[in-house]
Amino acid sequence: MPEAPLETGELQEKLDEAIERAEEAGEERASPKWTLQLSLSTAIVAVIAAISSLQAGSLANEVLLHKNEAVLSQAKASDAWAYYQAKGIKGLLYQVQAESIAGRGALSQKYLKEAKRYKDEQTELKTQADEIEKKVKENNEDAEKLLHHHEQFAMSVTFFQVSIALAAIASLTRRKSLWYVGLAISAGGLVFFLRGCLN
Repeated sequence: MPEAPLETGELQEKLDEAIERAEEAGEERASPKWTLQLSLSTAIVAVIAAISSLQAGSLANEVLLHKNEAVLSQAKASDAWAYYQAKGIKGLLYQVQAESIAGRGALSQKYLKEAKRYKDEQTELKTQADEIEKKVKENNEDAEKLLHHHEQFAMSVTFFQVSIALAAIASLTRRKSLWYVGLAISAGGLVFFLRGCLN
């Protein structure tokens, strides 16, 4: 069955309505203009988060290195103190032997000489052990400083990650207020990032 022919006016009217509906549908589907700014700001936050993450990892490795050095130095210090005590005991034994045979001249002098030698060696060992313990203390202090430095970057990474997550949610839900909250949180991350850079 043939359809009734349309007049030119009706055809133009239906065409205009179709174009209008298509434009409205296109506007509804198009992203708001602020999403471009959201995308750019999120990319910048992601770059700074990556830099912070690299710094935090590098500093964590340095902390481990200094802690290992401290443990190694502590083991050396313990060995030095044990050696120091052994020399002291040997010196004391020679001293006691020299005193017990005080009237026998040459043998008593030999024991006193050995006691003095061990006492001198013990003094030298004490100096070495004190120096090693100083290294232990320095390594532990350096590790603590680096750990504090690492924590600044780790906190900035956390803030940046939360900011990025909020930006993604803002983009999906088209809620500009979430993007603003994310920007505020990334500003907090930037504070920790700068504190990490300045320490």
